[in-house]
Amino acid sequence: MFAQLTSGMDIHANALVVRAERQRVIASNIANADTPGYMARDVNFKDAMAAAHGENRLAQSQPATGRMPSGHHAHIPVGRPGDGTIGDTGSLAYTAQTQPAMDNNSVDLDRERANFVDNAVRYEATLRFINGHSKTILSAIQGQ
Repeated sequence: MFAQLTSGMDIHANALVVRAERQRVIASNIANADTPGYMARDVNFKDAMAAAHGENRLAQSQPATGRMPSGHHAHIPVGRPGDGTIGDTGSLAYTAQTQPAMDNNSVDLDRERANFVDNAVRYEATLRFINGHSKTILSAIQGQ
């Protein structure tokens, strides 16, 4: 019975996991903004949610321009290769370089900061939705 009440929240729980992972990846990009040769990464929210729900992905998070080299071994890692989670390198895509840099670093700090704030707001909105839904269920159980 309780599983039926909470089954609608599964998608939001998965969204929180994806948003948290995306926040970690964006923070990694910002931390490596001055690292020569670093290639910025990002999580495709739609593909990651499809993977979380077991749906077949058509485009497995590959950017239109193709895969770029992984960069230098000393870069801050953004995924856990082979574990099949959202942070797995197969579900992360390289972001398109918008501002060419002499050191081949593809991090655009303005874009990354905007993505960080946008993702934080969406994470908070999902938390508020879950909180509201939980309060509604509790109210229904208490008969108020």
